[in-house]
Amino acid sequence: MSALTHDYAEVGHGDGGLLDAFLALETPEGFKAELIEGKIVVTPPPDGEHETAIGRVVRQVCRQASEDLDFAPTKGLIVPDGRYIPDGTFARRGAFSGADSWWRPQDVLMVLEVTSRRLGKDREEKRRGCAAADIPLYLLVDRTAGKVILHSAPEDGEYQNVTMVKIGDPLDLPAPFAFPLDTGDLF
Repeated sequence: MSALTHDYAEVGHGDGGLLDAFLALETPEGFKAELIEGKIVVTPPPDGEHETAIGRVVRQVCRQASEDLDFAPTKGLIVPDGRYIPDGTFARRGAFSGADSWWRPQDVLMVLEVTSRRLGKDREEKRRGCAAADIPLYLLVDRTAGKVILHSAPEDGEYQNVTMVKIGDPLDLPAPFAFPLDTGDLF
């Protein structure tokens, strides 16, 4: 992987060396590397249950959303505290066209995360980063807790609203999705 252009001073809390090291990192095939709250986090390939949940959310959005939206699996996002690669990113149609591999999330409507080995990364760290980047919705499928959680209304680096259902119960997604997500169909 070659080094990319960057311009977020907040990354690494003033240590440009960390961002440069991250951008030059050569990650093994199938792994993903993220810069989260000043730490380089390398994640191995996910298990089948993880990928099944992502696919089933995407299928429901494609079939039922009130608008035609674009989906990007593993789109690199530049957020104030680092560089994230969500499990899925939904944006208005055409938003990803011409985007570099690392992209500012100004047109992102919702980020999707499914918990894996490092629970705090998805439950806390990435949620805070997405809120700080003003991403309107953060959808977390928390397999360990058996819940699906929708965070919304980002303000001052935190989501102001949280809607939580147990897996199996429907979760109402706001516009432009505007449909009840069938969480019983995720696994």
